[in-house]
Amino acid sequence: MSIPRKTFLIILAFFAIYVIWGSTYLLNKIVVTEVAPLYLASIRFSTASILIFIISKALKFKLVISKRQFLNNVFAGFLFLVYGNGVFVWALKYVDSGFGALEASIQPLMVLIMMRLVDGKKIKTSSIIGISLGVIGMYLLVNQQQITFQENSFIGIIMIFTCVISWSWGSLFVARAELGPNYFVNTAYQMLCSGIILFIVSFLFGETWLSPFQWSASAQFSMVLLIVFGSIVAFTAFNYLLKEVSTEKVSTSAYVNPVIALILGWYVLDEQITGQSILAAIILLTGVYFINSKRTIRPRMNGR
Repeated sequence: MSIPRKTFLIILAFFAIYVIWGSTYLLNKIVVTEVAPLYLASIRFSTASILIFIISKALKFKLVISKRQFLNNVFAGFLFLVYGNGVFVWALKYVDSGFGALEASIQPLMVLIMMRLVDGKKIKTSSIIGISLGVIGMYLLVNQQQITFQENSFIGIIMIFTCVISWSWGSLFVARAELGPNYFVNTAYQMLCSGIILFIVSFLFGETWLSPFQWSASAQFSMVLLIVFGSIVAFTAFNYLLKEVSTEKVSTSAYVNPVIALILGWYVLDEQITGQSILAAIILLTGVYFINSKRTIRPRMNGR
């Protein structure tokens, strides 16, 4: 019995946001040790947008969108990429990649709270349990001597939390906004506008712009992977899923991303995994599971 094409695409899209995005924490950490963070993000998204436009043109996709659709894509790009990703990469200068991924796993909690505030959606008992576990898990995660006493780590922790809020808001916005008929083209517009904004902000902040030819081989290779897989493949899959399944379901990528990030950070960068971090991860992800367990996943119609 063959799998329906749409179901197969959804499975592939979830694989992309689960596994590929889980590895981007490590890749960003490798590049940001050599390259200014906002400058890094601007190159990543600008390059990815140009490649997507070229591919879309070759595939004869319609590139023209309405003014409203364009502005919606600009706003979504700002929430996801300028703030949600650009500031996150900056914060990775002060915290380990695995820790950043674990803190980002609180996103489903934020999505649920925002849905309550925006839609008036009733929070179930299981979700209240999940939120409580999430708070306990986050406390254990950030209340560690190894982290607390790192220089500027508290700033990194706070900024990552604001990034989670921005990303959660963007997820709810995209699920409802009119962006355009093609997910691939929408991704290109979001990345192009975000790349330009990030270039401007990087310049205003006086970041050092180092030519990619001056980067180490590992940084160059990591950037290529970020552009091709982390940006073009995974972010397009993310935009696709936000229109095909519920926002809560898409946010479950937070289940898998921290596990992959922790393992890769430990294996490649020798980042420390403490017993308290493991306990915090178990409690936090259990809380996230409670939030999404026994929830009805409602398909979303395009253009809603």
